[in-house]
Amino acid sequence: MNQTNRVLIVVTNGKQLDGGPLAGVWWSEVAEPIEEFAARGYEVSIASPKGGEALVDPASMKDAGDKAEHSYKKWLSDTMPLRKAKTQDYEAIFLAGGHGAMFDFPHDVHLQNLLTDFVTAGKPIGAVCHGVAGLVGAKLDTSNPLVENKTVTGFTNAEEAQTPLQGRLPFLLETKLRQLEAKFVAGPDYAEHVEVDGGLVTGQNPASSRAAARAVAELIVADKPLEHRQGRVPGGVAR
Repeated sequence: MNQTNRVLIVVTNGKQLDGGPLAGVWWSEVAEPIEEFAARGYEVSIASPKGGEALVDPASMKDAGDKAEHSYKKWLSDTMPLRKAKTQDYEAIFLAGGHGAMFDFPHDVHLQNLLTDFVTAGKPIGAVCHGVAGLVGAKLDTSNPLVENKTVTGFTNAEEAQTPLQGRLPFLLETKLRQLEAKFVAGPDYAEHVEVDGGLVTGQNPASSRAAARAVAELIVADKPLEHRQGRVPGGVAR
């Protein structure tokens, strides 16, 4: 398989918070995109800020089953360090979520540089749930925020208020995106909701993982220029 038939999925390494809670990867936000991309013939590479093990939020594995445990060890036990990832090797990049992404994605210089390069190269960028936090530190080559004037979604303040990590995060994702002058669109709590603006795809929550990956895959093969693709279609996936 040629290098241009590959998709890069980025995951958090995770963070153990004081008092015991683990802010890690949300498993379905990795597993479902992998399934979507693989079904379309794309080879998937997994990277994280530090490389090595990506810690998974135990709550996300409760109903995953034995197969998921095997897949977890295969995909997340030894991820590639982001510093080794090169834009030219991939057709698209997808930022998976989980609360851990709120801690290591926003300030990772390698991730910021990759995202700038993907925009410059006209290649799709996808992110779901807290993975959207990876966009808040990214800039265009003009030094403007990548999300400025972009229609986006992500884990909402209302959804965050229902989690056990409320008040323990460095910022609220919806609030931060609005501060960066993104056009934030909030759908119903925990319901599938995806926004596409040009080559940027964002999904609101775990229920949006598969749809967000599907939208990225559609952009890879789209004949229409990325900058002209925007809007929503029934089911919450925009195009």
